[in-house]
Amino acid sequence: MPQYEYHGTSRTGQVVNGTRSAPSREALDAVLRREQITATRIVEKGREIAIPKPKVAGKISPKELAIFTRQFSVMIDAGLPLVQCLEILSSQQENKGFAKVLAGVRSSVESGSSLANALRQYPKVFDDLYCNMVEAGETGGILDTILQRLSAHIEKAVKLARAVKSALIYPVAVVVIAGGVVFLLLWKVVPIFSTLFKAMQVDLPLPTVIVMQLSTMAGYAAPILIILIPVGFFAFRAYYATPNGRMMVDTIMLKLPLLGSLLRKIAVARFTRTLGTLITSGVPMLEAMEITARTSGNAVVEKAIMSVRKAIETGRTIVDPLRETGVFPNMVVQMIGVGEQTGALDSMLQKVADFYEDEVDAAVGDLLSAMEPMIILFLGIVVGGIVISMYLPMFKLIGKLSEQ
Repeated sequence: MPQYEYHGTSRTGQVVNGTRSAPSREALDAVLRREQITATRIVEKGREIAIPKPKVAGKISPKELAIFTRQFSVMIDAGLPLVQCLEILSSQQENKGFAKVLAGVRSSVESGSSLANALRQYPKVFDDLYCNMVEAGETGGILDTILQRLSAHIEKAVKLARAVKSALIYPVAVVVIAGGVVFLLLWKVVPIFSTLFKAMQVDLPLPTVIVMQLSTMAGYAAPILIILIPVGFFAFRAYYATPNGRMMVDTIMLKLPLLGSLLRKIAVARFTRTLGTLITSGVPMLEAMEITARTSGNAVVEKAIMSVRKAIETGRTIVDPLRETGVFPNMVVQMIGVGEQTGALDSMLQKVADFYEDEVDAAVGDLLSAMEPMIILFLGIVVGGIVISMYLPMFKLIGKLSEQ
């Protein structure tokens, strides 16, 4: 009979591995289940089977990933074999692309790969943070606990992303719509009044002359803007994709009034949550810092975290390098320092993350409350100014007629 190497966990969470003879992988898996061992990897000695990787079709949202992770943790905690969990989850997925990914992961695990290595085949779905935490869970025999932490982390990340969208989409949408309305007034409506005023041969007030000149410019600029706006958008995306462009844009964003403060709080919340989750899950500090830097979402914060990582690599503590970056608030640095001294860095990071996530919620509400009256005032002045400037000559003409 062929010999198989197996890795798994007992009901008490203890890591179990070894080599046994069995007629097949399925037979050995059944024997291990009877011994209350959940196999995470069974591979025939001297043999590796390469499983073709299916192409990922469509986008997989963080919400779908969080739901999958939560369901996966429940199944593992209930004692279901790993392959069976993946088979059930792939069969019930509504997203066909995600279903194909899970089927590929199941095939790799079934052929003897560890779950972490199987997930690493799909970096666009499972990032470094996800794979490293799963690997730590497999090694420590606490895969169900790690998956629960992962699902909670992803859900909180989704909440933070929603906060960013709430802060940016509303004012941007209002300004874009307002700009479109003003441009339409200048391009189509004002020329009608211009033709009327020329026919009436009246002296035009200065505001009316300015608006009419702007209208003439808008008529010439319309075809150019139709070309420039999409070209400018794609040029900006290409520039932002470069390291220097990303650094410059992210630096400017952090310095913006109101919005910069909010983005800094979001960056701190993401940094502390990610690092705290990784350390709690048993990922080594240097590796956790590198993963946290790559998932920070801001080039300035990423550079700061990597500089802290280099300092830790030379034997320094985390506090002084964090303070030297100038990116993180003093309160955050001091709390992390207390956590490091007391040996409770992971729990302190989670507490800081909870605090700053609440701060982000409050800051989003304050930002929208502050911007709403400013936007309304701006629209009132611009649109009202155009309308009044068009009616001023009529008021002047009515005044002359009444004198006659």
